[in-house]
Amino acid sequence: MILSEQRHIAHFDLDAFYVSVECLKNSSLKGKPLLVGGTGDRAVVAACSYEARRFGIHSAMPMSLARRLCPEAIIIRGDMESYSRYSSLVTEIMQENVPLFEKASIDEFYVDLSGMDKFFGCSLFAKELKKRVFKESGLIVSYGLASNKLVSKVATDEIKPNGQLEIPLGGERGFLAPLPVGKLPGVGKETAHKLIRRGVETIRTLSEIPVEMMETLLGANGISLWKKANGIDESPVVPYREQKSISTERTFETDTINLSFLHTQLIRMTESIGFQLRQQNKLTGCMTVKLRYANFDTVVKQKTIDYTNADDILILTAQELFDKLYDRRMLIRLVGVRFTRLVPGNYQIQLYEDTQENIRLYQSIDSIKKRFGEGLLMRATGASGRNGATGSRGDG
Repeated sequence: MILSEQRHIAHFDLDAFYVSVECLKNSSLKGKPLLVGGTGDRAVVAACSYEARRFGIHSAMPMSLARRLCPEAIIIRGDMESYSRYSSLVTEIMQENVPLFEKASIDEFYVDLSGMDKFFGCSLFAKELKKRVFKESGLIVSYGLASNKLVSKVATDEIKPNGQLEIPLGGERGFLAPLPVGKLPGVGKETAHKLIRRGVETIRTLSEIPVEMMETLLGANGISLWKKANGIDESPVVPYREQKSISTERTFETDTINLSFLHTQLIRMTESIGFQLRQQNKLTGCMTVKLRYANFDTVVKQKTIDYTNADDILILTAQELFDKLYDRRMLIRLVGVRFTRLVPGNYQIQLYEDTQENIRLYQSIDSIKKRFGEGLLMRATGASGRNGATGSRGDG
């Protein structure tokens, strides 16, 4: 493992990605206040152009408020198929040109350039890669170059749009120091308010608090934030590997024809891999349900869906597929659920017609599951019946 002081990590971020793709598809949209999201009064903004941001609009804002702030804004529902295609194009450019990279989201990449300073030069390489992405995809990218992932990401955020910023080795803490504490990755609104109430408004102040005091205040997260405030981050760049699917199967101890039990299992299974999907910041565009009868005959049915990772949509789709499959009135031995056509993306910016209330509900549910285990919280309709063994897997 390369030591942190020897590392050269670049964070590449496609500027206003969804908006940029829409502008490539329709050049007349360039330079205009553009909102990507739902059209309903309770829908939220998935993404917005820099022109729209000048009016105070931001992602996850209620669309009704965004329209009031900028009545002349153009609203587009969004096209995940196109966004996924352009993301894949940039991914291919990375694969062809860099030795090691991590795809952090649909529009973010970490590139490990360690060792290249002895040959081509990390700064020059990063600049050339930025130009190549624009030349081959038409997309503008900003990047930060530093000794670790944390500082490179903050640098990118500070230099967007269409910028580049290098933080030299040893300058990490000085770069972070004057920034508001809320700009430190891992500091959410609640934590930021808690720190600001105690007079901690800048990252410099946070870095000067004794680590023992931070642990008392915020537990293990306090230690993590103290390290970040001091520019310390040894997390590796995780090599990109495209995951093709996420699936789970359940073989019952006793073959059954109990439809109530089968629907309960189907809901629990779909919820389980739906949670995995969101934890990996992915969306699915195709769902498959599999049944195996007592005589070992196996049948499958799949459906292409709008990209999503919302349990309510996935569960309804699973039930629909099950009802179409189960037509023999025979005992069932196994049920399986599978998600394919996976693309990077998260719940908050994908459910174009959803509301802030539903988004917050999903975020709260996933937070509880992540902290205490996914078995602690589930729908009432999926809480009964635990007959049988299960296995879930993600296929490469």
